[in-house]
Amino acid sequence: MGRDKAMLPFRGRTLAAHVASLAAEAAGSAVLIGDPVKYGRLGFPVLSDRSPGAGPLGGIETALSCTSADWNLVLACDMPALSTAFLCGLLGTAERLRPDALVPAGPSGRLEPLCAVYHQRSGRAFHEALDRGVRRISEALAALDMLTWKVDDSAWFENLNTPEEWISYARQ
Repeated sequence: MGRDKAMLPFRGRTLAAHVASLAAEAAGSAVLIGDPVKYGRLGFPVLSDRSPGAGPLGGIETALSCTSADWNLVLACDMPALSTAFLCGLLGTAERLRPDALVPAGPSGRLEPLCAVYHQRSGRAFHEALDRGVRRISEALAALDMLTWKVDDSAWFENLNTPEEWISYARQ
């Protein structure tokens, strides 16, 4: 994209603030993982990534190591099509079925681990993966009691990776 997607303007605020607001509505609170100086003005608590450079796996590990909640909704900041109702359904299903992780998959079967619910106990698998030098979320998920939540519409997970995708979506 060439710029920080989290800070893109979206519906009167930033994309990260939009997604965090959805998470807060669904889960009761939201915490951002990243640079507190950069993201601190978005109106949500910000935790420094404990494993900078480790990518999303490091962010998930940070979130799970710092949480006091049993169930944790983990979202990428670049999924503007998410809704509170969808996230409440995902969270409610995880609480009912009680796996280590509930990861949605669209019609193609592709897992969406950056729009998932993780039990706090799953943090150990992410920590151990990082200690082994693993950076792929799928490798950490393999150590968990993970359930897949089939979703008929992959539009929920549409992320914006190019300026053209952003311009097209923002005009909708």
